[in-house]
Amino acid sequence: MERALSLEFLRVVERAAISSARTMGYGDGTRADQAAVEAMRAEMDSVGMDGTIVIGEGERDEAPMLFIGEKVGAAVRDKSHSYPQVDIAVDPLEGTNLCATGAPNSITVLAASDRGGLLHAPDLYMEKIIVGPSSRGFVDLDAPVAVNLRAIARSLDRKVEDLVVIVLDRPRHENLIRDIRKAGARIRLISDGDLSAGISTALLGTGVHAVMGIGGAPEGVLTAAALRCLNGQILARLIVSKPEHEERLAQMGIKDGKKIYDTADLAPGKKLIFACTGVTDGSLLRGVRFFGGGVRTQSLIMSLDEQHVRFIDSVHISGQDVKVRFY
Repeated sequence: MERALSLEFLRVVERAAISSARTMGYGDGTRADQAAVEAMRAEMDSVGMDGTIVIGEGERDEAPMLFIGEKVGAAVRDKSHSYPQVDIAVDPLEGTNLCATGAPNSITVLAASDRGGLLHAPDLYMEKIIVGPSSRGFVDLDAPVAVNLRAIARSLDRKVEDLVVIVLDRPRHENLIRDIRKAGARIRLISDGDLSAGISTALLGTGVHAVMGIGGAPEGVLTAAALRCLNGQILARLIVSKPEHEERLAQMGIKDGKKIYDTADLAPGKKLIFACTGVTDGSLLRGVRFFGGGVRTQSLIMSLDEQHVRFIDSVHISGQDVKVRFY
């Protein structure tokens, strides 16, 4: 599956990034998200697969969405061939507000697996801690912040004072931020985009050593798919605080609302592909760049099978069916 579909999924996230980038700076997050969704859906319908959306986006924000259970791929229209069955998790535009305001770190994201290879997570929030390969197995979601930071520092042969932890800038993280600062680590607060932040923990040279705090469960599944390919780790637990949350868990077939999910629990697939493209410039990827003769994009694509991380620059030449890619 990986080799046959990797470049197809690259094309999907590239097209979504280009479409949403055309709305960048207009101050309309819904419009930006809609552009990404429509482009991603149209491009996916040409991919040779029998695809099912198992993680969509937008329910919590009442945004346009690729809905859970939606069928995508060439099999929707072509019943004469047998196509591979693929589960799809998408965030057509992570950081809609970032794109709307022209702020950094907006990306388009897709993860794919063999059937049943991605947790059907409800659109709730999760407690999360995310670390890179060197710190895998050293952290505990229920441990005090200072204990986890010391463990991460020890795994990296660093001092706690050398660590950089990314946290979403939200009122709910006031105590977490206080505890991180008290322990001596440095904090990078972000307004949106904890998925790209999570990936950064597992890539050398980003200067990010951990992500902590509460974020969306769908983004947690996407992060897990990337970290399976990168050998990083995410530990997460759903936040169930209302009766309707319990009902939603039951509808999704989740029996234990207090379970701590490890990386392979969130993305257990034997075959996994992860692809993303930058929309606005960020610490992980450059954004879409328009020029007189076309468009240039930068993407990241990886698969569990190959365990290769590829940063791909693509030049899409206007008026011609030509793409120049630099691997």
